[in-house]
Amino acid sequence: MKRNMLLLLIIISLFSFTYKQSRIRTRVIGQAIDFDENWRFLKGNPVGASSVNFDDSKWQVVQLPHDWAITGPVEIEGDANTGKLPWRGEGWYRKSFIIGREDKGERVYFIFYGIMAFPVIYINGHKAGSWDYGYNSFYIDATEWIKFGEKNVIAIYVDTRKHQSRWYPGAGIYRKVEMYILDEIHLQPWGIVVTTSEVGKNKAIVKVKSLVVNQGNTERRVTIETSLISPEGQEIAQKKESLPVAPDTEVEFNQTFEVSHPQRWDINSPKLYKVRTVLKKEGVLCDMRNTEFGIRTFKFTTDDGFHLNGRRVQIKGVNLHHDQGPLGAAFYPRAMERQLEILRNMGVNAIRTSHNMPAPELLTFCDKMGFIVYNEAFDKWTERWRGTADLLPDTDFKEFMNRQIKNFVERDRNHPSVVLWSVGNEMYDIEMNKEKGAFEKLKMVIQLFHKYDPTRPVTLTCFMQKSIKFGHSALYDVQSWNYGGKYIYAYQADSTKPVLCSESSSAISTRDYYEFPLVKNKTYFSDSLQISSYDLHAVEWGDIPDWEFYRLEENPYACGEFVWSGFDYIGEPTPYNNYYVRKGKITKAQASRSSYFGIIDLCGIPKDRYYLYRSYWAPEKTTVHILPHWTWPGREGKIIPVYVYTNGDSAELFVNGKSYGVKAKKRDETVSLLEKYEKDYYCILDRYRLRWENVIYEPGEVRVKAYKSGHLLATAVRKTVGTPAEIRLTPDRSKIHADGYDLSYILVEAVDKYGVVNPHTNSIVKFLVGGPAVIAGVGNGNPQSKTPFVSNKCPLFHGKAMLIIRSLRNKKGTINVTAVCKKLTSGYTEIISY
Repeated sequence: MKRNMLLLLIIISLFSFTYKQSRIRTRVIGQAIDFDENWRFLKGNPVGASSVNFDDSKWQVVQLPHDWAITGPVEIEGDANTGKLPWRGEGWYRKSFIIGREDKGERVYFIFYGIMAFPVIYINGHKAGSWDYGYNSFYIDATEWIKFGEKNVIAIYVDTRKHQSRWYPGAGIYRKVEMYILDEIHLQPWGIVVTTSEVGKNKAIVKVKSLVVNQGNTERRVTIETSLISPEGQEIAQKKESLPVAPDTEVEFNQTFEVSHPQRWDINSPKLYKVRTVLKKEGVLCDMRNTEFGIRTFKFTTDDGFHLNGRRVQIKGVNLHHDQGPLGAAFYPRAMERQLEILRNMGVNAIRTSHNMPAPELLTFCDKMGFIVYNEAFDKWTERWRGTADLLPDTDFKEFMNRQIKNFVERDRNHPSVVLWSVGNEMYDIEMNKEKGAFEKLKMVIQLFHKYDPTRPVTLTCFMQKSIKFGHSALYDVQSWNYGGKYIYAYQADSTKPVLCSESSSAISTRDYYEFPLVKNKTYFSDSLQISSYDLHAVEWGDIPDWEFYRLEENPYACGEFVWSGFDYIGEPTPYNNYYVRKGKITKAQASRSSYFGIIDLCGIPKDRYYLYRSYWAPEKTTVHILPHWTWPGREGKIIPVYVYTNGDSAELFVNGKSYGVKAKKRDETVSLLEKYEKDYYCILDRYRLRWENVIYEPGEVRVKAYKSGHLLATAVRKTVGTPAEIRLTPDRSKIHADGYDLSYILVEAVDKYGVVNPHTNSIVKFLVGGPAVIAGVGNGNPQSKTPFVSNKCPLFHGKAMLIIRSLRNKKGTINVTAVCKKLTSGYTEIISY
């Protein structure tokens, strides 16, 4: 009897647990329902996986966002250009859920913000929709197949085999999924459009367009109540309008407001207003939407660069790929926010979303933090020309582009940070007009952008200088050119269109790695499989940062630059890539798995180059950075060049108290340095750096006193490090939200007894995490590392590594983190999840 009762209790508890996890609460008007928990995943393509009764009990339980490839295993001889990870294949996701009977008669929508790639959506065994381009967002109306008050199953088939990529694309449902339970009369998803005009000191005109959909069977009279909310949260205006809406139709409401003494959205003061849209049918609330927007003016000029709110603003931008380092393609908002925080400290004010539609949260952060955005839709379009747009040979080009651009623009057009749309990147066939109708295709795509957003300019990101003669600049609004000062030649050919440098530099380096003697050729790469951090290397088509600074100084009509790249990313490990393998210079196993391009390494640890940019881009911030480190056993008495990156104009160097003299930046040239570019490539260095090339190494201390306008600015010190004694853990935040998404990045360092990092320590550290958190990822910034990104251990790289922990949903408490390393005192830290 007791045994039967126990069995009954277990069955009831299991049923209750499943029901609790899958039941969708009655809708809250105007709010999305989080749909990211309790999915089941299987890599492969089992027969019948779309059916309701398919047995998925042995599948892996996952929470979205989910990148199935980031856990590995690492393919040692795999494709280096895409990160040596198993992203190519098929997979299935399934989730059971219940929507209450009380919601019968409502409409059920799902918004998918990013699935890599070619997803097919099934609801209760019926195909409810599909998509192709893995970087775009899309939505489906699933109402037809929903069973209210009963169990429902959503199954999603994903196939990345047809996707082409030049970098790591990730795989699976790598961004969030939202469910909306809507009245039959509702606001269309992405159906609110806010535009501003006549923006001045005393007033601004705000126009709000609201698209209302009637999916019912009868005509209804609906009322739109639109309120404007100030940045301080006060309602400053309201308007009402009523119209009849016939069944199975859409009606557009247009309302105009005048805002007195508008507060501008700006990079230094990103003031955000809000439109609150309330929809009522016959007096009863049926939908609601809050839409943030900004009031600002901007212009890409032909003779004075980029203007924001009437003043010139130099674009100091970076390119960002979509992966989040050790997290892979899985998009966690905190990971993106942290990247932007690090970039802002460097002086960055602009982001290019290379080369795809970003997660919408990126734009939300840029709105709130004050970054301008170059919002790019595609890389290359077609497979024949190495396209990554999932545009297959049998796809209708016009239909595909209309569908992709419509979703992209409608989703992103209210973000004040977005100032430029890009139709694509480095499309050889289009630029060179290689195929019949190439320019006609380009013109059509540009027109689609203008159709869905007539308020912003459109660009094509170009790279073939010889294509200038074909005159494609006449088709778009802003000329964007990659590398080599090509924007200068483009401007000479067509000065009626503004120009900017959409990809600059492509300098490459490995964090905290140094080689001697220093190179005399930017493209000399040793067999170490690493690249010296003296910042003297660049790819053949690129340049060290100094030349890009100088070109823009010499050509102030240009709007600025977007550096390739802000962070290292998975894949494209130039020069130690597939090309080097084919040339026989390295083996497949030797090829790296992540890039060297980043100003910041794969884990978010700044390289030396970070401080060069900061010293130039953020002159108001005190920067005095010495390189290299000062621990060189075996090099006593040998030359170790010392470089200093500072916002000062001069500095004096001391080694153990002995002065090596004062160096000052040289800006008194009588002829353009560009005339020396070919014969004396490194002649530019003394304009932006301070160098002591003949310093004799002796253990002890290097001290630099930096000066600005003759006054002491700051002092910096590098010391010879002692034997590593302990592991130090430094979390970027000691408190995180118990929402299942929030992260803490914990810097792991091997330090001596004085707390100084030992740059020669590469020992393995093991992590023990207790409390309401899990390990989300580990890494060390080494492009050569083959360590799994999801692991409880990681080798240090030049004395450093990164542990990323993720909170658990609705589980609060203290998270205990211990880092254990042989022969060193363990590190410990605590983080509160609340």
